[in-house]
Amino acid sequence: AQEKKIFMVQGPYPIIRRLLRARGWVERKLPGTGRQLEQHRGNQNKQRLQREPSNGGGRQREEEEQCDEDTNGIHDLMSYLVRDQLPNFIWTNFLEAIDRQLLQEDSVVNHYARVNAFTTKEGLCLSLQNLPWIEQADPNAFFPRCYRLGTMDDREAFIEDFRLTAARSLLKLALEEAGDRPVRTEQVPNSAKGAGESHISHPKHSTAGPGSPLYPELVEEALEVCKQHLGVLQHQDIDRNTPSPCRTCIDWDRFLQQYYCVAHEGARLVLTRQQQKQCQNLLQRLAEKLPQLDMEGKLNIWILKPGAESQGRGIICMTRLEEVLQLAWSCTAPSVQVGRWVVQKYMERLLTIFGTKFDIRQWFVVTDWKPLTVWFYQDCYLRFCSRPFSLRHLERARHLCNVSVQKWYKTSPDQDPRVPPDKIWSNKQFQEYLAQLGQADAWHQVLVPGMKAAILNTLRSARDQVGFRKGSFELYGADFLVGEDCQPWLLEINSCPTMSPSSAVTRRLCANVQRDTLRLVLDRKDNPTCSIGAFELIYKE
Repeated sequence: AQEKKIFMVQGPYPIIRRLLRARGWVERKLPGTGRQLEQHRGNQNKQRLQREPSNGGGRQREEEEQCDEDTNGIHDLMSYLVRDQLPNFIWTNFLEAIDRQLLQEDSVVNHYARVNAFTTKEGLCLSLQNLPWIEQADPNAFFPRCYRLGTMDDREAFIEDFRLTAARSLLKLALEEAGDRPVRTEQVPNSAKGAGESHISHPKHSTAGPGSPLYPELVEEALEVCKQHLGVLQHQDIDRNTPSPCRTCIDWDRFLQQYYCVAHEGARLVLTRQQQKQCQNLLQRLAEKLPQLDMEGKLNIWILKPGAESQGRGIICMTRLEEVLQLAWSCTAPSVQVGRWVVQKYMERLLTIFGTKFDIRQWFVVTDWKPLTVWFYQDCYLRFCSRPFSLRHLERARHLCNVSVQKWYKTSPDQDPRVPPDKIWSNKQFQEYLAQLGQADAWHQVLVPGMKAAILNTLRSARDQVGFRKGSFELYGADFLVGEDCQPWLLEINSCPTMSPSSAVTRRLCANVQRDTLRLVLDRKDNPTCSIGAFELIYKE
């Protein structure tokens, strides 16, 4: 105790507890910790019995368990002796879980206050909207467009974005086939309702049914809207008199209903060769101004998320403006305050592996905010969906990669057998896969630099909101999708990334990142040259 080596752990972190004890630290136990530990050991023993064959391993296991019990007895005695002393190191699930009376001025804690400025969907959305005022960086280059539906300005901006995206998408659909031949599109449902397959619903006010032709006037309207938008993007509205492209003399309700017929219900689109050339030219010029033009696809799918939830709760994909706005203001999700939704452009064109969507969980640690000091972990892992990727079916099993979502789904029969059964890959396996695609350099030259830049820009955008505490640190888990060009796109940042392994890969990597985090925040204080494992310093002001 005199050496200031008393720690406290709250939550399921047996590795942290074991590593600190091995360093000679003594645990001050929280009330109920003993029961949690016994339950955890019981689960571990049950899993071990299931894994081990029943031939001769029994005696060795009994000896190990006896040794564990002896060691635990010693630790329990030491914990009893320090039960009234304040801890010097605290590792917990949430900062709010710590009794403030337990904190000393020099206590090391694994969380900062007010990080919801970038660790909630709503906070991240707002912080990155403000990024251009803080840094010379464009959030649209690494973060899919996002709006908070609870604020009027954002809601109006989303409605305008949805309309403009529909107009651009119509031009893309018009170019799918060359010549004056009609263009036909695949059918897509309007939204995903829960875990089941979605049904196709037809708009109530359609002016054309499935299969009926829509003539060049619709394309002309889309061309006119996109021309005006390009003019705005090129700063031709310096005199501020240029109207918004969405305030032109177009009946937007009718336009969107006809767009839905083309994009989602197979209605034919007829256009002239001159219009085709105009579409090509306009989309090329828009691509120079809109970093998300390729990624956004042509079906105008958006993903609606509760602003402060995690683990995929309440998330749904939608394709119709009126349904997004209706859901955001309904009480279909009792746990979400009305209006606390964010809506984000869904990445329709992304890199898949064996026809399956995946995302990347990337760890990093902040050890200081003044000056900002960031460490990037050089190992990470991929999380796969349990059904093949399809824009025709928008249910969660195909589109949400969270382990907490996918654990409820069995791998579907049409899934490629090369997708790992536990739906997890290491970054090393991903690098091998990229090499097979002829993209061996993509990991180190595109993906890693892109993830680092996105993380740093996000931290800079939110830094003034964070409650800084000297000596503390925090381990975060950032989630990225990968575009067809291998460019990473940030989805969210988690302040309490799970350390409960769901596979052999995560069992190894989660243990390693906890080990290396303790090296970084404890061992390095006494020995600046000690090993910090896979951590790399990527920024220090």
